[in-house]
Amino acid sequence: MSEKSNVKIKKKESRFKIPNSIVVLFIIIAVITLLTYIIPPGNFAKVVDPATGVEMVDASSFAYAEERTPVSVFGMFVSIQQGFIDSSNVIFLIIFAYFCVFTIIKTGSIHAGVNSLLRALEGKNEWIIPIFFVVFALAGSTYGEWDTIYGLIPIFVGLAVAMGYDALVGLAMSGMAVAVGFASATTNPFTIGVAQSYADLPIFSGMALRIVVFIVFVGVGIFWTMRYAKKVKADPSKSLVAGIDLGSLDFSDKNAALEFTVKRKMTLIILLITIAAIVFGSLKFGWYLNEMSAIFIISAIIVSIIWKMNTDEIVDNLLKSAGEIIVGAFVVGFSRTILVVLNEANIIDTIVYGLYQPLQNLPKILVAEGLLIFHNFMNLLIPSGSGQAAALMPIVLPLADLAGINRQVAILAYQFGDGYSNLIWPTCGIAAMASLAKVPLDKWYKFFLPLFGIMMVLQIAFIAVAVAINYGPF
Repeated sequence: MSEKSNVKIKKKESRFKIPNSIVVLFIIIAVITLLTYIIPPGNFAKVVDPATGVEMVDASSFAYAEERTPVSVFGMFVSIQQGFIDSSNVIFLIIFAYFCVFTIIKTGSIHAGVNSLLRALEGKNEWIIPIFFVVFALAGSTYGEWDTIYGLIPIFVGLAVAMGYDALVGLAMSGMAVAVGFASATTNPFTIGVAQSYADLPIFSGMALRIVVFIVFVGVGIFWTMRYAKKVKADPSKSLVAGIDLGSLDFSDKNAALEFTVKRKMTLIILLITIAAIVFGSLKFGWYLNEMSAIFIISAIIVSIIWKMNTDEIVDNLLKSAGEIIVGAFVVGFSRTILVVLNEANIIDTIVYGLYQPLQNLPKILVAEGLLIFHNFMNLLIPSGSGQAAALMPIVLPLADLAGINRQVAILAYQFGDGYSNLIWPTCGIAAMASLAKVPLDKWYKFFLPLFGIMMVLQIAFIAVAVAINYGPF
């Protein structure tokens, strides 16, 4: 009886298994293409703010377009091509970042360094998780770290596996940590900075509450990750990703004999310099994706020269690394396609307008909580933090004013809605991160959705507190 029950359970699990990330994204693209025939196109008028010179939306100007522009089936496939073109800088950043990491992995430097670190921290390995979680969360919270983490996720997956955990732990203490920090923003220029400039608020004002938010959410994230990690360490069969092939990311004890030589130490120093150069260049010189890719390429070539790799070997590393990471790159391209379809059909403003209408006549506290839900949903359609601020702040802020809600509260709702759902919506980066970590998307959701439920309750509570204390200055 019990054996038959087990069979039935297994069949049920397989029947409801979430498809591959690319399949999920293609389904979303197909559904949105269908919606372009149902949702009428419309636009808000754009005006230039004379104080900042920034083009903004006139919240009272929405009008439906006279002519419908639905996307045909053929047009949908053209949009896929355009999505890949529009996101090519991110795609190639992923390819070249992993080329750098793959080259360093081939030298055995990361394996040897990880094993040396684990020997040095024998009996205290678990401290690595909260330390790196906090470091990455601070990077996301302060200067808006996001794209660089793509190149580092494979390293932390390998580190987690070498520590006796699994790929999910590695993804959580790197990719998830950055995302939680990005959402728990203290001085994130891409979200808080942009939104507060639209609201005419003092830049980075309201810091005290956001520091509390950061501490609470990072604390919850660490607790959740440590809880799962300890369970996996005690019983590897409890791993949600047990049996998944990690390829070159398997930093298991089969490489424990590798000696941490001077040459390997120099190689890891080059990796650290690479990361430092990207961070410094981004902050000091405004470097972005193209410059980041260039640094990763230069780093890979330097390492190759130090290890006396010939040109054929260097090219072979490039092609093999691209083959291993191509799924993550494809996920980025398909994600961008969704925005291409929405823009082609001219329906983004219509969706925004439709979601905005029910909030106008609600009580103050419900308007604030409604804005939180609104931004969570809009993050599926406008995954860029600064892009969402530019598109929605001119609409949300007048609503907040009419409802008697401080603009700072409205921005907090935007910060939350834009941020934590990055770890849910496949258009927002988590699908790419999971692919880089070789974690199936359904396994990620099984790990993260209960945590997101806790985080959602905390978001609602913090919004209520913000309304109650008249979070400001205005």
